[in-house]
Amino acid sequence: MVYIKDLSKHVGEEVTLKGWLYNKRSSGKIKFLILRDGTGYLQCVAFKGNLPEEKFELADTFSQETSFEVTGKVKEEKRAVGGYELDVTDLDLISAAENYPITPKEHGVEFLIDHRHLWIRSQRQVAILKIRHRIVKAIRDFFDDRGFTLFDPPILTPNACEGTSTLFETEYFDLGKAYLTQSGQLYAEAGAMALGKVYTFGPTFRAEKSKTRRHLTEFWMVEPEAAFFDLNDDMDLAEEFLEYIVQTVLKDNQEDLKILERDTSTLEKVKRPFPRISYDEAVAILKENGVDFEWGNDFGGGDETIISSKFDRPVMVHRYPSEIKAFYMKRDPDNPKVALAVDVLAPEGYGEIIGGSQREDNLDLLLQRIKEHELPQEFFEWYLDLRRYGSVPHAGFGLGLERTVSWICGLEHLREAIPFPRMIYRNTP
Repeated sequence: MVYIKDLSKHVGEEVTLKGWLYNKRSSGKIKFLILRDGTGYLQCVAFKGNLPEEKFELADTFSQETSFEVTGKVKEEKRAVGGYELDVTDLDLISAAENYPITPKEHGVEFLIDHRHLWIRSQRQVAILKIRHRIVKAIRDFFDDRGFTLFDPPILTPNACEGTSTLFETEYFDLGKAYLTQSGQLYAEAGAMALGKVYTFGPTFRAEKSKTRRHLTEFWMVEPEAAFFDLNDDMDLAEEFLEYIVQTVLKDNQEDLKILERDTSTLEKVKRPFPRISYDEAVAILKENGVDFEWGNDFGGGDETIISSKFDRPVMVHRYPSEIKAFYMKRDPDNPKVALAVDVLAPEGYGEIIGGSQREDNLDLLLQRIKEHELPQEFFEWYLDLRRYGSVPHAGFGLGLERTVSWICGLEHLREAIPFPRMIYRNTP
């Protein structure tokens, strides 16, 4: 058996392929069957005289998504989908499809999400999922090639990482409550103290009651953490990382981006150096654009869009007010009112895709922050141990995979950036 993606190696040969019927049309003594096999699309041309009568008539029974096996000779055909064509010499049914619910006509989003298990078969969704796959590989390649060690944190945790209001809670045997992780970061800090440079990569959960196009309740996040890094090191790593991901997709997924009709001109500009502005400078941009913004507030989606619109590539906003940032973020020694934190805002209105900081490495100050945030100290004793036994400056960040996929693919909503989206109003199929 041969796959469509490998047909360039078999021009002039007779091969057998297996897949599903994507579409078909006929014209008298000739039938055109579009086969998809997960690696591409192929036009199979069945002439009445080139195969037995019963096989030619068998093709008439094929409905959309019928699975079948086809044999024929491969030839180049630039006008055909994928650039190749198959002259059919044999045809066999594997399994007939019932009336397929997703037809070429327009369907509403709710209908498509209800049938997400079938929707992912469509050409557009396949292209998105292939780009997601390439981004995942690029993430792993980037950190693996730079001396980072993959470090797997637990998904069930005894405490919150960033406050308790957005936690999914469950009973954990006789030990009381446990929570689905919001982030692997605290555990990554432990890993950095052991291995120097680590990254976590896995699912995270936020019980935010948000219905925006930027939010999912279950999503994937990659979180590097490095000992002896400060905020500047963190920003250097973040911009090199983003450039690598985007340029890799541009190089390897041109056909998928074309299917999505993605304007790649903005992606081509994602190259270092990225502009770096302070929170104060970002606030000034908002006020210059008529936004009545009060210093000390966090940026909303609309604010981020205005700020990022002033730049032709991702912009790094650093030194946010300490009061709106997590307890573990180190305050700027030169100005304790701000934290040594950075958010990277993607262009085209896609908002924050990276959030990071230098971590508080002073035991007394970290204890003070835990008390200020009214967090139970007993749950953080293991985390405080990292400051008791050889504390060092360290920093890291988190990148949301689905937001990155959404931005690179030019999607309107994160629900298309993950195989089966989980949102506040949906946990099926």
